[in-house]
Amino acid sequence: MRDLDCVVIGGGPAGLAAAVYLARFRRRFVVLHAGTSRADWIPLSHNLPGYPDGIAGRELLARLRAQAERYGSEILEAEALRLESDGSDGFLTHTIAGAIRSRKVLLATGVEDREPDLPNLAGAIRKGLVRHCPVCDAYEATGQSIAIIGYGACSLHEALLLRRYASKLTLLSLGKPFRLSQDDREALRRAEVRIIDAPVRELGVATGRIETFHMEDGQVHRFDTIYSALGRRVRSDLVKDLPLTLDPDGALVTDGHQRTTLPGLYAAGDVVAGLAQIAVATGQAAVAATDIHNRLIADELAERESAS
Repeated sequence: MRDLDCVVIGGGPAGLAAAVYLARFRRRFVVLHAGTSRADWIPLSHNLPGYPDGIAGRELLARLRAQAERYGSEILEAEALRLESDGSDGFLTHTIAGAIRSRKVLLATGVEDREPDLPNLAGAIRKGLVRHCPVCDAYEATGQSIAIIGYGACSLHEALLLRRYASKLTLLSLGKPFRLSQDDREALRRAEVRIIDAPVRELGVATGRIETFHMEDGQVHRFDTIYSALGRRVRSDLVKDLPLTLDPDGALVTDGHQRTTLPGLYAAGDVVAGLAQIAVATGQAAVAATDIHNRLIADELAERESAS
């Protein structure tokens, strides 16, 4: 049993940025990282402030980790299996190696994308041919022929966003019916978005671009870039049994200091309801880590007063 000021759960941009702050505040903490950061899949991010030529997600994570470790951060390759509120004294974070007691917990577990069930998908994502975030990188697809895989409300929202960039835009089905109202279809028609109801069967990647999509009806379509609009799964299972507020998608609701509705539990990054961006995640981490530090100071002063 270890007794710490804080446990940070998640080793993505939010968790590592929080580690930099907590280490510089000279706090006793540990970062638990299961090795599954979504940022690792980013081929090159161009909208992160301070990187005018872009930076790969893997390199960004390495730099953040090196910065955190420079100040003494302890980062463990371990998965948090269960989080338990320990009354007014804090939390118990259970891992395969044992439990860690801490006054505060910062949840930075992020999200995972719901991917289309297609062969060759992983390689296409690594090459930046299949993308997930128009806010992040639609600018880089300006003037291209773009397709969106989706069948729900997300596909409509992303289609209207991407239409500002694409020379041609196509909405593709995965064999499931589009959940689009007549007004939705009319909005897409006015935006000159083509809708193909036939399901996708195969993804072909060659010569540095998406070469073909083979449809079940035998048609072949070619696109420069594919966006997946199947939504995301918020990684909030760890806290689903705790008394706190989640939004309908399972994201944590926080206040202006990144505090959840459970005292002592903070959240930052994509696991929080709001805009899923690295710049936002690192900013939330700075806010959360600073409030954790300030709250711990207040707790320590109160303990000294009660003991005197």
